[in-house]
Amino acid sequence: MNEYVDYIIVGSGPAGSVIAKRLSERTHRSICVIEAGCEDKDFFIRVPAGFVKTLYSGKITWNYHTEPAPATHNRKIAMPQGRVVGGSSSVNGLVYSRGQREDFDDWESMGNPGWGYADVLPYFKRSERRLGPCDLAFRGVAGELPITNPDWTSPLCDAFIKGCEEFGIPFNPDYNGADQLGSGYFQRYIYKNRRVNCSDAFLRPALRTGRVQLKHDATVAEILFEGNRAVGVKYLKNGQTHAIYANHEVIISAGAVNSPKILQLSGIGPQALLARHGIVVKQAMAGVGANFRDHYTVRSIARAKSVITLNELAKGWRLGNEIVKWFLGKPSILSLSPSLVHVFWKTRYSPARGDIQILFTPASYKPGSNYVLDDLPGMSTGARQQRPESSGHVHIQSRDPLQAPLLQPNFLAHELDQQTIVEALKIARQLLASSSMAPYLEQELQPGKDVASDDEWLDYARQKGTTGYHMVGTCKMGRRDDPMAVVDATLRVHGLENLRVADASIMPQVPSANTLAASLMIGEKAADMILAN
Repeated sequence: MNEYVDYIIVGSGPAGSVIAKRLSERTHRSICVIEAGCEDKDFFIRVPAGFVKTLYSGKITWNYHTEPAPATHNRKIAMPQGRVVGGSSSVNGLVYSRGQREDFDDWESMGNPGWGYADVLPYFKRSERRLGPCDLAFRGVAGELPITNPDWTSPLCDAFIKGCEEFGIPFNPDYNGADQLGSGYFQRYIYKNRRVNCSDAFLRPALRTGRVQLKHDATVAEILFEGNRAVGVKYLKNGQTHAIYANHEVIISAGAVNSPKILQLSGIGPQALLARHGIVVKQAMAGVGANFRDHYTVRSIARAKSVITLNELAKGWRLGNEIVKWFLGKPSILSLSPSLVHVFWKTRYSPARGDIQILFTPASYKPGSNYVLDDLPGMSTGARQQRPESSGHVHIQSRDPLQAPLLQPNFLAHELDQQTIVEALKIARQLLASSSMAPYLEQELQPGKDVASDDEWLDYARQKGTTGYHMVGTCKMGRRDDPMAVVDATLRVHGLENLRVADASIMPQVPSANTLAASLMIGEKAADMILAN
């Protein structure tokens, strides 16, 4: 027997969860959310520091890797993404960062009316519940997602922020407010010591209305069509193939890797790619899977002295104390995001607008490990370019929906990206060497003092850089006459009916920030457009 609902949402991450919540609030129509991963019951999902257990476990993540590329020394770079209810909001670094107002004005100037900063600001405000001092002109205080400041502080963090002021980088109490430039503590979606993922904030309340159903552990194999109209999806669950049909719309919110994969499997994508895998072309679109972008991030490590770092606090009896504090609701290292301090700044390559981000944490990881803390006192910085020019692609490898696609972001392929990351790394070194940090800095371990010239810095970046986990762009939003655009400004797929894409894949460019906040905004705006239809 065929199953029918009014709306199908593929993916339960930030955008999909928000869309489900808003549709359930403002219509009595039926909604089905289909999620490839399992339910978000893992204990370590709710523990903020538990990301070290979940992100690379493969149990609740897609264990993706990039294809080798010459610009990054032909390494395969891990690019995990959430495969669980709540999507990557269940496993990510918990930072709430919107980006610069110019980011969204740029989107509008690329042919996307209604996506300028003035247009999207109300959607940012709608979903957030800012807990702390803020300017209500820019911040929301009545939304579902609590946004807090850390209640655990470190002398190292405070000294690093003071060192930024020595360098000329001002303290900024709210980088999500009027202006992004400056340094300070990151804001995050942690409340009462626990991660609040998008399932907690949006999807579960939607399920309680009775108008939304959730199918988890269900992998969408293709979109079903009648002519050019999307009418449903085929999905795999427990080894069986099922179909579900939508009376109104199919909304793809599976993320920058899986949204283009689903479109390609459905015959929507580059004609040569589809033909190579024997897929009948429904709509030839060169942009599906193209424009793949991410924040390439390079860490530096230093040995600390005269201070206790997270390295020591996360071991032995000290860790026992922190666990007790966490259960009692007191400030604890278990309630921290992986990066605590932000620096948004500009280089000589972008003197009028911030183009780099530097991260700081009073901890260091063992070389070659995935978030395994070092044995000796340590601290680290991360450096990234805000708006990289390098881009790549996501391509299916076969018609098998269970096979991972090929990921090629082409990190550092563009000369500007190379120049900017070198500048960012040199600034990060200067910030660690400030007079405020002098009482705590024993030695730079990585890359070490022997790395001094621009060529040496660039080689270090090529060797050590990794994903920022901010993949975007693979179903780019743009005008119909843009040959690489996949969706229009209402997020409808060009040339097809009743089919939208709403997630980070529609971003024409990666924002100058982590991507969760902008993905929530996209979900909010998409819901309004769906309901208006």
